Amino acid sequence: MSYRGRIAPSPTGYLHVGHAITFWRAQERSRAAGGDLVLRIEDLDPERSRPEFRAAIMEDLHWFGLRWDEGPDLGGPHSPYVQSERREIYLAAWKQLRDRGDIYACYCSRRDVLAAAGAPHGESDEPLYPGTCRARTYTSDTPAGVNWRFRVPDGERLRFVDAGLGLQFGVAGADFGDFVVWRRDDVPSYQLAVVVDDAAMQLSEVVRGADLLVSTFRQQLLYRALELPEPSFFHTPLLTDETGRRLAKRDAALSLRALRAAGVTPEQLRAKYL
Repeated sequence: MSYRGRIAPSPTGYLHVGHAITFWRAQERSRAAGGDLVLRIEDLDPERSRPEFRAAIMEDLHWFGLRWDEGPDLGGPHSPYVQSERREIYLAAWKQLRDRGDIYACYCSRRDVLAAAGAPHGESDEPLYPGTCRARTYTSDTPAGVNWRFRVPDGERLRFVDAGLGLQFGVAGADFGDFVVWRRDDVPSYQLAVVVDDAAMQLSEVVRGADLLVSTFRQQLLYRALELPEPSFFHTPLLTDETGRRLAKRDAALSLRALRAAGVTPEQLRAKYL
């Protein structure tokens, strides 16, 4: 299988230099392997995704020096490359998980989960679900109206070799709990959508930030349940500001737009951060 990588920005704000560096590393690994790079727009969040941010993504990525072989602007054999246009594919995966009994309906709000005892979580991770709705029985032909959670095999030790960070271990039910695959507002979760898309687009390696390390274990379970081939992973360290806080889209001064307006060049950014 030839190398196939991807960059997958979300149009929920202007891209910052941290995004650009991660995407640049994805491009470098693709080009070094003589492979293809896919651009996918991850716009599942209907409240935060905006057309102006989507347009800015394309412009800012080109300005930084990124080029891709397949994407919304170029087309390709695995279109559409915009997640909001791929609902039927996600719905088929939800039905498959439902029919296998791998997921269950959950009526708990995020506030309920946060209030539960023993639900620690990091800044970038969802809280550990206490299993409140695991024993409930609920059948439906549509996912809307409740959260649908994946039933993790408690105590199973998972592992993968990260091409950037080495051997990684995680324990289901301890490092992460039953996670949402479909939201009550009828939107598929990040975990489900990226697994379905990465497999459908035949990606061989996923390059992304180290804040998504734990998500890899969740996605391993989904790959297995859906009987899909699992890609390799390369997690990159996150860029931080002068206080050590990781960059976010709220850091407007470090957006590619602001830096370009200030006269900073892509070459200067790459020299500083790569």
